[in-house]
Amino acid sequence: MTDQSFPEWLVPMAATLTQDRFAGPEWIFEQKFDGIRLLAYKRGNDVQLFSRNRLPQHIPAVTTAIASLPNTELILDGELTWGHGGVTFHVFDVLWIDGRSLTSLMLEERLTILRNLPLSKPLERVATLDSDSPWEQAQAEGWEGVIAKRIDSVYEHRRSKQWLKMKCELKEEFVVGGFTDPQGARVGLGALLVGFYEGDDLHFAGKIGTGFDTKLLLELRAKLDAIEIPKTPFTKAVGLPRLRVHWVEPQLVVQVGFIEWTSNKKLRHPRLLGVVKS
Repeated sequence: MTDQSFPEWLVPMAATLTQDRFAGPEWIFEQKFDGIRLLAYKRGNDVQLFSRNRLPQHIPAVTTAIASLPNTELILDGELTWGHGGVTFHVFDVLWIDGRSLTSLMLEERLTILRNLPLSKPLERVATLDSDSPWEQAQAEGWEGVIAKRIDSVYEHRRSKQWLKMKCELKEEFVVGGFTDPQGARVGLGALLVGFYEGDDLHFAGKIGTGFDTKLLLELRAKLDAIEIPKTPFTKAVGLPRLRVHWVEPQLVVQVGFIEWTSNKKLRHPRLLGVVKS
């Protein structure tokens, strides 16, 4: 094979946030680290480190470890974290090796090549997770989340749905104060309008539109139709929708998973986990 020209820059592949939770033989899962994206370019004795936005990074320990690898040319992709023991470069992909681009290979093949590289500290190969519910493992371990990657995915130089990030969630119970009508092919309802009490005030916290199946949508609509009222029960209602909305007695309690609270006390990326009581 004819050697290819060593690239000055390859746009890193980015994962798409998902609220779905799934597993299957066509996916691998890795820990999502709370650090910065780092790409390492080795050409001969020259090693350059860049952030995902192509900003040069000066990390002598990482540079030295990569320079010591036996390959003449390498491009490694990973995440840099800092701890009490210093920095760690968590390497999860290899994009180039000795005159050959690997980006058109399936992930499974790239990982085989990566496993054969003699990485030494502070370089660490990211392990795949052996769990049927890796997001629960992430929650228990206190990680930021997990990354799901299709084993047959090529390396795309953009944000892709072949890589999905599942962030760890907060879980809380909220009162349902209303719902919106379904649109398109959806049945039952569009979204639940939920809130929380502070004293006598019911604060609107957000819309919950994911986490339902068709059966639950229809069951909830029947329950909510039975307790519909003409006016909103929310007394603190910044951002409350006004179109295709129905109000209900605040009797139904649901458990919601979400990433975080926003600065104005709204739920970020919420999803329904279950109905607690009515």
